[in-house]
Amino acid sequence: MISILDIVHDTMVDGPGFRTSVYCAGCPNACPGCHNPQSWDIGAGHRMSTDDIMREILSDPFANVTFTGGDPMFQAKGFLELARAIRRETEKNIWCFTGYRFEQLVQNADMRALLEYIDVLIDGPFVMALRDPDLLFRGSSNQRAILVGESLRQGSVVELDDEDILSM
Repeated sequence: MISILDIVHDTMVDGPGFRTSVYCAGCPNACPGCHNPQSWDIGAGHRMSTDDIMREILSDPFANVTFTGGDPMFQAKGFLELARAIRRETEKNIWCFTGYRFEQLVQNADMRALLEYIDVLIDGPFVMALRDPDLLFRGSSNQRAILVGESLRQGSVVELDDEDILSM
């Protein structure tokens, strides 16, 4: 079960192309200037099973998937189960937004396991002083768009630039 705020279909703000975005509740980062502070409280969401979320995802066969929130890594075990189901049942790519840094995530067993199923990770807390509205799918310049599989293979972060993102 995952605490979910909303599932938004056919959005284009959480990654390239049309996406089904799963907005989770719960975020320990509480970044000043966050665009979604109502997501910080895990109790603000409603509990959904992987099967129920998958029905929503499968209802749009052409949209890829984004995990966002809140912070999906705050519910890593639930999102791991969901990511496994997505991989088992679809060809959709998965993006994930988190306030944690990649280097932190790989040191936590549950978060590291979830990373194995993520195609692109947008990492790092939102920092108001570094806000940059010209960045694609990132709010501040400290946030990185990371090609997760290649980063895990190389043992170091492989970043995507805006041109790479647009070609995905």
